[in-house]
Amino acid sequence: MKGKLNQVFASFASGYGSFLMGFTNVWPSYTTELFKSELTPLLAPFSETHASLLGSLPSLGAMLGTAITGTLINSLGRKNGGIVLTLFNVLSWIIVELCSSPMLILVARFLAGISGGGLMVLAPIFISEFADDSIRGALASSTLFLYCVGILLSYIIGWFSTYHIIIWISLALSVTGVFLFLLSTESPVYYMRKRREEDARASIAHYKGLSPTSTEVTDELTRIKQQIVPAIELVSVTAEPDSKAEEAEKEKLNNDDDVHELAKNVSTIKQLFTTPSSLRGFLIVLTVISMQVFMGMVPVQVYAKEVFRQTDPAKSDLYTVLFALTLCSGTLVTATVADKAGRRVLLIASSALVSLCMASLGYLLQSKSASSWVTILVILIYCFAFMFGAGTVPYVLLAEVFVPEVQSFASMLIVEWVWFLDFVILAIFNYMTTLVGIHGVFYCFAAVALCNMAFSYVVVPETKGLSNSQIQEFFHKRKY
Repeated sequence: MKGKLNQVFASFASGYGSFLMGFTNVWPSYTTELFKSELTPLLAPFSETHASLLGSLPSLGAMLGTAITGTLINSLGRKNGGIVLTLFNVLSWIIVELCSSPMLILVARFLAGISGGGLMVLAPIFISEFADDSIRGALASSTLFLYCVGILLSYIIGWFSTYHIIIWISLALSVTGVFLFLLSTESPVYYMRKRREEDARASIAHYKGLSPTSTEVTDELTRIKQQIVPAIELVSVTAEPDSKAEEAEKEKLNNDDDVHELAKNVSTIKQLFTTPSSLRGFLIVLTVISMQVFMGMVPVQVYAKEVFRQTDPAKSDLYTVLFALTLCSGTLVTATVADKAGRRVLLIASSALVSLCMASLGYLLQSKSASSWVTILVILIYCFAFMFGAGTVPYVLLAEVFVPEVQSFASMLIVEWVWFLDFVILAIFNYMTTLVGIHGVFYCFAAVALCNMAFSYVVVPETKGLSNSQIQEFFHKRKY
């Protein structure tokens, strides 16, 4: 029990960056008007261009943060790398509080994006390296749940608080993220890569809640060794301390530089794209996460705000909070049942419901046959359906289908791709709306959701309860 509590804490610490990113992303929704107003004290008036960049710059910063995270956490470690990335967020809120220049505030938004994008890459990597198979799905899906909680808390605080109080709360939350990482224990995989075997053993013991000398800890240490140096046939460390076999193994691991050079020479890029199991896992996760983007959550959020405002301006803040609560409830369902129901069934069921909601929303908007409250209800149902499967399960898969050697690089590529697709879909949304109408766009989202359902049924494997080695063996044997 103690080991699982340690895993939950480390998952919360690493996923807390997603909470900060959710909080940061929606901040402009209730502050943009203050920046644009000439009557707001201490703030220089923003132009329309500045106001637009206020919301979009975090995405550009996230692309940079995603790109540098792999190198950062491989050199400094998951714990120290997380501290550095969180400090970018702390710095961004300090700049916002102390400055009134539009350019400096935009720089702060870019820095916040670097932090959020990087931490959203770090979380699945870190979690995959210590989580037990029995709770890995719940821990991995907690990252998106925390992102939605950040959105919810930001909306609530923005509803009731003043400008400077919001900034101080944001700064306090960011500093909390630094302390959470300080209290975390480093990944055993990172320690093994740095040839710090005793530290790796202690880390495994911490996350298992067992003695460092226990058989289970020793077996896990052996498994990590075999994954990190797959080209070398390692002798089991379960041998007696005075045995010649262990002495030979220690000689290989600690004193033979050629062994480590051989491991380093196996290019991560080559391993990802030429190893059948890694390549198949990469293509599957890339496909479901791409179709997830084109199921319309980002533009629907933009459209939902307009609907709420047009339906009942006096209650638009309340509807926005309900919207965020719906997002949270969907991800909470995934965290609760992902290790019981399985990943595949959640993807299939979620995609089917999303398709039905999008088709219904398209019809309602095309025929104008329903009251505005019905449209709002359908949007809320869509959000729940999306978040309990299609919006969260791909990130669970991201945390569990790759071997440690390619995990960082594969996660960086996929998350970078997601940020790019988010930019693309927002860029073409208005054009598509003009071309086929808003209802036509929602019909397109419904079609993509159907494709995701079919792909998940035919291709996506069930990884519930499987160890990393079992997942790799499944991908290696299966032909697509």
